[in-house]
Amino acid sequence: MQEILKDRTEVKVRFGEVDSMGIVWHGNYVKYIEEGRESFGRRYGISYLDIYANNVMAPVVNMNIDFKKQVQYGDILIIETEFVNKVAAKFVFNYKIFRKSDNELVATAQSTQVFIDMNKEMILYPPDFVLEWKKKVGLTE
Repeated sequence: MQEILKDRTEVKVRFGEVDSMGIVWHGNYVKYIEEGRESFGRRYGISYLDIYANNVMAPVVNMNIDFKKQVQYGDILIIETEFVNKVAAKFVFNYKIFRKSDNELVATAQSTQVFIDMNKEMILYPPDFVLEWKKKVGLTE
């Protein structure tokens, strides 16, 4: 049976993240998603430092965000990050962002990262360390 790898982390909305209407500026959601991805990486042993240690980089090539509700200064957000297991040489994550005070779903998102080597050339097959990581966390046998 394939594991579902999921992480939850909290982020407090800071004053500098809101716009003149007093709500979080839409571009800041990218930062919240990044917080979720970093927390996931720390929890499951596949952080950016782990990736770089293998002479690989993983740039984001696609991101979609659907905004559901407004978020304001002082709100605490829960970022739920779920790994989508793919055979291809890429990382795909789904996100749900909740307002902690009422558990309201405020946004959903998805990001895709590919692998490139240190010469910035695309890696077409999953690197060995990724295959080993998937085995270690129960995504493959």
